[in-house]
Amino acid sequence: MSGVLVPIFICVVLPIAVVLITALTKINADNRRTQVIIKAIEANNDIDADKLADSLKKPQRTPLELLNLRLLRGCIFSFIGLALAIVGIVNLANGALSSSDQVTVPLMFGGASLAIGLSYVVVYFVTRKQINR
Repeated sequence: MSGVLVPIFICVVLPIAVVLITALTKINADNRRTQVIIKAIEANNDIDADKLADSLKKPQRTPLELLNLRLLRGCIFSFIGLALAIVGIVNLANGALSSSDQVTVPLMFGGASLAIGLSYVVVYFVTRKQINR
């Protein structure tokens, strides 16, 4: 019985709980911002509500910060993919054919990670040209 419950909790309940917690956190933050704006408007009529609302918004990242973040993620995923591919190739060279998991799993995850990393790097170079304009 417990052999069935653990996968159900991991595959069903855990993702739902994570989504619920993040959604409730965002809702709570929005409610607090609106309460602050309402209290400020009630306390003093001379306050500009638009400026107050703008000051309470979540800070936006600049295009340069987004660009640097994309380059960082691209490098991280690319190097992880390269390292996993090297591990798979080394295991293949050492004759790990009796257990194909030692070759297949690192190569699969390495290929996926390398593809994600290269796509981040491509997006970095494309958007870099657009930002310079």
